[in-house]
Amino acid sequence: MKNGTLKFLSILMCAFVGLMSCHHEEHAFNIETENQLVEKAIHNSIGWAKNKDINLLYSVIANDTNYIEVDPEDRIVRGFQDFKTSESFWMNDDFKAIRYEIRDLKITFSNSGNVAWFFCMLDDINEWKGQPANWENTRWTGVLEKREGHWIIVQMHFSFAQR
Repeated sequence: MKNGTLKFLSILMCAFVGLMSCHHEEHAFNIETENQLVEKAIHNSIGWAKNKDINLLYSVIANDTNYIEVDPEDRIVRGFQDFKTSESFWMNDDFKAIRYEIRDLKITFSNSGNVAWFFCMLDDINEWKGQPANWENTRWTGVLEKREGHWIIVQMHFSFAQR
């Protein structure tokens, strides 16, 4: 009987260890929560300009060489350092962000849940030296990656429709 109990406990222990080693905790993907976080990152990437909160901007874009942005004026921004070269323009007292509006925002997530891409229409209303400096009815697409629990924009493309 002692031998049978020992054998039973050994089998039970092996089964327990086996089950525990196969079990790994996964965080459930909550699409509503993730959608809100991605939307917030998108808004922060434009909305930072109202108060010239450059740290907010830098917190939502990739701070590495993989960042890429295509602007309607044929400018291609390659990497974070290239992106930062525009800082003197945005932070200049002659630049004033008036308002922005994002319409028709559509966010899609990868099956893994760590990549998202979006499309929207953007009105970005600004002034430069008191004169309008606007992007109106701008098509805006982008890709975000979840890094260390935060959604970061790694790619953006802005374009104007031909009329």
